[in-house]
Formats: sequence, C-alpha cells, structure tokens
Amino acid sequence: MNDFLNTSIEYLKGVGPKRADVLKKELNVHTFGDLLECYPFRYIDRSKFYKTTEINSDSAYVQLKGKISNLQFAGEGRSKRMTAILKDDQGELELVWFQGIKWAKEKIVPGVEYVVFGKPSYFNGQYNMAHPELETTSEISTGIAETLQPQYNSSETLKTKGFNSAGFRKIMRTLALMAQSCIPENLPPDLVQRFKLISHEAALINIHFPLSPEILSKAQARLRFEELFFVQLRLLRQKNIRTRQIKGMEFKTVGNYFNRFYHEKLPFELTGAQKKVIKEIRFDLGSGKQMNRLLQGDVGSGKTLVALMCMLIALDNGYQACLMAPTEILASQHFKSITRMIEGLDIEVELLTGSTRVVKRRKIDTALREGSLKILIGTHALFEDTVVFNNLGLVIIDEQHRFGVAQRARMWAKNITPPHILVMTATPIPRTLAMTLYGDLDLSVIDELPPGRKPIQTYHITDSKRLRLFGFMKEQITMGRQVYVVYPLIQESEKSDLVDLMNGYEAISKAFPLPKYAVSMLHGKMKPADKDFEMHRFAKGETNIMVATTVIEVGVDVPNATMMVIENAERFGLSQLHQLRGRVGRGADQSHCVLVTGPKLSSDGKKRIETMVRSNDGFEIAEADLRLRGAGDMQGTRQSGIADLRLADIIRDEHLLKVARSIVMELLDDDPMLEKPEHKRLTNYLRYQRRHEPLNWGMIS
Repeated sequence: MNDFLNTSIEYLKGVGPKRADVLKKELNVHTFGDLLECYPFRYIDRSKFYKTTEINSDSAYVQLKGKISNLQFAGEGRSKRMTAILKDDQGELELVWFQGIKWAKEKIVPGVEYVVFGKPSYFNGQYNMAHPELETTSEISTGIAETLQPQYNSSETLKTKGFNSAGFRKIMRTLALMAQSCIPENLPPDLVQRFKLISHEAALINIHFPLSPEILSKAQARLRFEELFFVQLRLLRQKNIRTRQIKGMEFKTVGNYFNRFYHEKLPFELTGAQKKVIKEIRFDLGSGKQMNRLLQGDVGSGKTLVALMCMLIALDNGYQACLMAPTEILASQHFKSITRMIEGLDIEVELLTGSTRVVKRRKIDTALREGSLKILIGTHALFEDTVVFNNLGLVIIDEQHRFGVAQRARMWAKNITPPHILVMTATPIPRTLAMTLYGDLDLSVIDELPPGRKPIQTYHITDSKRLRLFGFMKEQITMGRQVYVVYPLIQESEKSDLVDLMNGYEAISKAFPLPKYAVSMLHGKMKPADKDFEMHRFAKGETNIMVATTVIEVGVDVPNATMMVIENAERFGLSQLHQLRGRVGRGADQSHCVLVTGPKLSSDGKKRIETMVRSNDGFEIAEADLRLRGAGDMQGTRQSGIADLRLADIIRDEHLLKVARSIVMELLDDDPMLEKPEHKRLTNYLRYQRRHEPLNWGMIS
C-alpha cells in the first residue's frame, strides 16, 4: 500500500515499544493502518457547552469552559485525593481526582482557560465531577475538533497501559493529524464519482473525528461500501485465478461404476433437484478446470447419495476419491451408508479415524499408495502426512466449516494437480451469508426431499405438561416407533449439563420401566466402543428411547425413530434445533418434534421456538437464525470475509452487498485479472488487506 499505513505502531508518538506490544497482543494492531481501522463504537455530542448553573440531577455527560484554581490535597497513599474549582461566568463546580493526580496537577495552570468534560454527580449538597477530561482551549483550536467525541472499546489489559477510551482518542488524534495527505485512494475514480463517495482518507479521518453528523454518515457509508466491495473483489478475483491458472483433472468418462450403480443399486428414484445437482457437478468434472463447488441440502435431502455418485465418476476415470467428516460418528455413518449402497460393485472402501488401529492403518496406507483402495472415508486423520494417495481426484468435505483453512490446505498437497473439491453442508446458508462466506464457490442446492417423506410436526410445551408428553411417547412406542430425548451439552466440561442428562435418564427409566421398555443413553464422555454399542442397540430396535446429548445432531440415521423430544430447547440456536429435528422424519411414517422449555422465555427464545413450530424450511430457518444472531456469531465466519467487516452488516446492508457484488462482476468481466493500469490501486489494496496472512489461504475453497 504505502509507507505511512505500514509504519510500525511503536513509532507513533505516545505509544513506544512496550505499549505497542499490548496493542499487538490485544487488538492485532501492528501498524498505523491497523490502528486507523479500530473504529469507534459510538459518539458523544461535544457541540454544546453548558454553564455550571445548568447542571442538574438529569445531567449525563456535560462540557464546560472556564478557569481552574484552588488546588487542594487530602489523604495519604491510596486515600489521597486532589480537588480544584472550575469557575465560569455563572458559577463554579468542584473537580475531584483520586487517580492521575500527578498528571492533573502538572496539567493545570492558573489563569488558563480549559474545556472540561465528564459526568457530574451530587455529593454533600453540591455537584462535582470526578476525573474530568481536561484540555486547554488553545490545544483544542490547534488540534482536531471533536464535535462528536468518539468512544472506543477497551479491555482491562489495555486500560492498565492507559488505553481507555480517552487514551485511544489521544493517540488517534495524533495519528489523524499525521494522516492528512498520507492515505491513498483505494477505489477507481469513476466508482467514487458514480456513487458520490467521499475519499478513503476523508472517510478514515472522519470516522474517528467527524466534523458533523452529516460527514460521519458519509464516512460510514463510504467504509461500509468498500468493506463489502473488497470482500467480493477478493473472492471473485480468486475464483478467476483458480479457473484460469489452475488446471483441473478432466473426467471425460461416465462409465461402468456409475452406470451399474445407477441401474442396479440406486435405492430410490432421484429427485429433480438431485438430478440437476449431479448434472452441474458432472459438467465441472469434465471441464478441465478445477471444481470448487458448494452443495447445500437440508437434512435428509440425499446429499450422501449425490456425493457417492460423484465419487463413482472419479473412479470411472481412474482416480481415487475421499470423503472427510468432522466427527467419527458422522464418518462412520457415511462409511456404513456408502458401503451398503455399493455392495456387489467390487469397490474397496475404508474408514480412517483417530481410533483406527495401527495394523489396520498400515494396510490402508499401503492400499492407498498402490491405488487398490478407491474410496477413503475419514476424519481429520486424512490430513496426516502418512496418508498418501496414488491418484487423488476428488475431495468431498462434509460440514466444511468445522475444518480450518490450514487443514484443508494440506489436502491440496496430496497431489501435484489439485483435486476437485465438493463442499457439502446440511446447514442451509442464507443467500447474503453465502455470498460473503462462499462467494468464490459455485453453488448447488438440493431443495427437495425424497418422495414419500412427510413434514415433521413440531410442538412447543412447558415442563408442566411432562405427563402428557410421556403419554404421547408411549403411544408412539406402542405403534412400534422409537424416540429420541435430547439434552443440551454446550461444553463437555459442563457438569450441570451432565447432571441434567443423568437425572433425565433416571426419570425416563422410571416412567418407562423394564421389561416393557428399554432405554439407551449416549453422551460425549462415553468411550467410542460404548457409544457404538448404544447406537447399535437403538438402530436395531433393541431400545425404544435414546436419551442423549447433541452427539446425535449428525450421523445417526434410524428411519424407525419418529419422535424427537428436545429438553431445554431455549438453550439451543435455531440452526441446531433444525439439525436435531432432522434426525427424525427419515422414513415414510409421520414424525413429531416436541420442544420442551421452562415457562419463561426471552424475546429471542420465543422467536426461535415460534419459527421452529411454524416452519420446516431450512432456508427460512437459516434466514431467521441469521437475523436473530447476526453474521458475526455464525460458525466459521472468522475464516471468511465476515472477519473483514468492521462497519458493514450483511443483514442491514443486504442491498449494498448485492450492489457491491454486481459492480465487482462488471469490473472483472472487463478485466478478469485486474491487469489494467487503472486497477493498480485495487490490487495494491487487496495486497495490503492480506498483510498479516502467512499464506494465501484464498486459493483454498
């Protein structure tokens, strides 16, 4: 970018090496540019000057002008305090310091006019102001005006080094004065003119020290636009680089494996959505360009079947394929499903997880290197250096937000030619979030459920109706059905959650006694062998009820389970409630989901429960979840463009996001690699934005 913005923060007057270390550790602020991007969270109006006689019990923060005199000291050690009197033409106000006494004593000069700012309080029959902000009128006139005074977030560690809000203002004011005429424009002139934007420099200075509410609004509008613009530019330009510069394996054949499976093994007729998605993926695989595609599909929509058929195309072209899942439970479920579906096709499939024994692992490694092992399914274990493929052609990543970028980069290193990438998620992603998180991936959506599936009926009850709930559970079991009862477990270390689960298990065991009923229990602290034992019992129908924590959120597929009871449902997010509900409704029978809560719910809690009762549509639920929680709380966003949004909000600024994306697409249509001289400032700023990244993670989907 330029030398000014890249100057180390320790060289800013008032910072120095020790305070710079604190800024680096606490805020990741290394340079002048980093500090300028620490925007205020609110502003206090400093345009009005009060008189001492105008102060009353309703006064919040006030600003006064006058001369200070009559300094007095009292107490010793920690009890020491200093007082002074501020006089204006109407009256006087006592000023008090319990801390920073030395600084205040040196700052105050008799006969000099000061501007004092702070919060007055009433004590011993008079108003006073503790620890006021203090500046001479001459200091204000030669500095930057603070009509709207910025307020900055801080932390206890920062405050111990003098970086409270006032401390930040002091160094920001120094930096803003230095920054004038030093910050280059980062957008093309025609774009700035087209949208009547103020300059990048004016926006950065006025976001900290706005001269008026109007100029603040213009600064915020400019910075919101450029944040969204550069997120889209980075994503779409990276996509251009991949498609133009990275050659992909060309899968020309749809042969024996695919056709035999389609004609002999297909468990049910493909939905129209599945056919459309497979067609899109087949086109990518045969294009000669590396595929990077996101496959979205609601729970139970048949993503695993689509993934298998794509892997069979890879096999038909002489390549290996792998499928990665974030947990052993989900990886095992995929392994069992795929093994069952391709039985009789003479395809070697193996499962590799952290629990795989050494002897078995060696056999897998050998078969993988030789190429006889065609499909490998596993967890993070697939990232290990010992896992070497003979000819890896397709990588499928399930619930990819649970894998770090650095981990996914290691899959690229498995081949000289990067394999095709298919990312799958059962969490429907709202369009605005998808544009920001996965804007560089092509998108496929399975928006149909397999034929014969009935919408799950969802109900909300409070604890007081538990006996009626048990009666409904017994009705389902009498009909030959099975029931899940799920308890929240936010962290494995939360003992109270485990106590709730154990108490719930005991209560259900009493209400559903042996030998008429059988109850299983499953939680994350159990050994893998014990988990598998309980899951197998439930899957075989040997137990009627599975009492569990959220370990059953993904991976357990029992078509005979038609009832899901979620205890303390108010403690779950919408997305997780929807995932849990998706564990039932896997067969042709009518399924039910009962959300159990306490009698009192927060406003957001009510909205979540009402949304679940009203809708089975994953995309509607995802939109509601996004609006309730905000983009910053969604999983995986810290590795994405969301992390670069300091002012913009993809919910509030949805229209602006769409405008920014359309402008970027228009610009890249004209100059796909940003090679024209007039776009030099764009490439410079993209490089500047990635200044703290050790590697170019953007090359990885």
